[in-house]
Amino acid sequence: MARDVIVVGAGPVGLMTAGELRLGGADVVVYERLSAPTRQSRGASLTKRTAECFDQRGLLERLGDTEPADSHFGGVPIDLGMLAQDHYGHRGVPQFRTERMLEDWVGELGVPVLRGREVTALRQDGDGVVVSVDGPDGPAEERAAYLVGCDGGRSTVRKLAGIAFPGTDGRRGFLTADVTGIDTRKRRIGEDLPGGSMVMAMDLEGGVTRVVVHEAGTPPRDRDAVVFSDLADAWQRLTGESIHHGQCRWISCFTDASRAAAEYRRGRVFLAGDAAHVQPPAMAQGLSVGVQDAVNLGWKLAAVVAGRAPEGLLDTYHAERHPVGEQLARNARAAIELRLTGEDMDPVREIVGELLSHKDAAEYAAGMLSNLGVRYDLAKGDHPLLGRRMPPDHTLTLPDGTRTRVAELLRTGRGLLLTTDRTTAETAHDHTDRVDVVTGTWTTPPDPTLDTVLIRPDGYVAWTAPGTTDDLTDALHRWFGDGHRFSSRPRPQTWA
Repeated sequence: MARDVIVVGAGPVGLMTAGELRLGGADVVVYERLSAPTRQSRGASLTKRTAECFDQRGLLERLGDTEPADSHFGGVPIDLGMLAQDHYGHRGVPQFRTERMLEDWVGELGVPVLRGREVTALRQDGDGVVVSVDGPDGPAEERAAYLVGCDGGRSTVRKLAGIAFPGTDGRRGFLTADVTGIDTRKRRIGEDLPGGSMVMAMDLEGGVTRVVVHEAGTPPRDRDAVVFSDLADAWQRLTGESIHHGQCRWISCFTDASRAAAEYRRGRVFLAGDAAHVQPPAMAQGLSVGVQDAVNLGWKLAAVVAGRAPEGLLDTYHAERHPVGEQLARNARAAIELRLTGEDMDPVREIVGELLSHKDAAEYAAGMLSNLGVRYDLAKGDHPLLGRRMPPDHTLTLPDGTRTRVAELLRTGRGLLLTTDRTTAETAHDHTDRVDVVTGTWTTPPDPTLDTVLIRPDGYVAWTAPGTTDDLTDALHRWFGDGHRFSSRPRPQTWA
């Protein structure tokens, strides 16, 4: 029997996509080319917004201990302490730990993750997508209503779907490794060296140090040919320190290539994560932005396949996330040039530093880097929360006197209507199969005058009263379908 959705790739983005789909009631399976999880860990930090996305689903505490991550643009520090809102990210989270946490979660939700299965071809028709898979039992074909490619920067799905991947080729080469047994000075946001070189060292768990080296003039390398001595030699040339005695757990290389897919959707095929956008890992944003892609797409696709919303809802995925991917690619190019051009860039660095010492400029830059600055065009109005994420730590006092955080109310993956007015709550009567209606009073109000707020499952504010020109009924129809006009599947048993 055909699935609702096939997700290709069992990295953090693919697993998050699968979990979001399952929360929405979709029948989903994950195909992964590798036969077993790896301990490779390109990503080691999470932006503030991605941590909030995990918090919305009750997943953040499963990651265990992390430490606050400072912010910088191209090596120019941003003083986050001057800002009213917390923009600090989370550092020291190896990617394999994030993957393990998410795979446990989707397993609890009943999502099968099938490893050792490589997608080799696909074709679309009016009813779905047929995927050719080479697996442990040989070649096979599987059908689904939709396909989501979360299979990395060299995405097979993107290539098979014929989606262009414009951007800049890599000109600079970087080496990165996870090493134990070394005691080098930590350079958590990186240290710029004369001539445009750079080194970075940060703590991971279990005595592991993540090291990154860029030696000016070094071109991109062949990933399969890189060995630890290459990195250790470069480290010693640049710092005068030897780390040759360290034990290398994992080594790789990357470039300063920066790209964003021309389309995040082509027919019944979607792209998310590195399949949709790539940039140097030194930006520490790729994994985070990919998780946010998943949270944006998952609930929409689940609503459509379950018959709760019209197919046109899916077009909002590209409309909302493609600009974010393009901005990420642009920021990566600018930051790399600022950081690695050498002494000729010193006057520009000084000016950027002066600008970032001003609160407004720092808040804008920090918002780009933390992803708290994302604002979607969701409705007409002037409320400052409209189109932005709802701060997850704002709390409500319920009629029974208990207090609850907004993040806790989003755990189900459903829409959320928070109101102080019972009459307004009745407006959502036809949508209570897909929107949770909560009446209470603000304990920590986002705005003392805010009476009602409609929050999408991804945590973004779609409607407010006061502050939105559009009618609440129109907003409910736009994001959650026309009430009883569309069918609704029962929620999966794992929601209980």
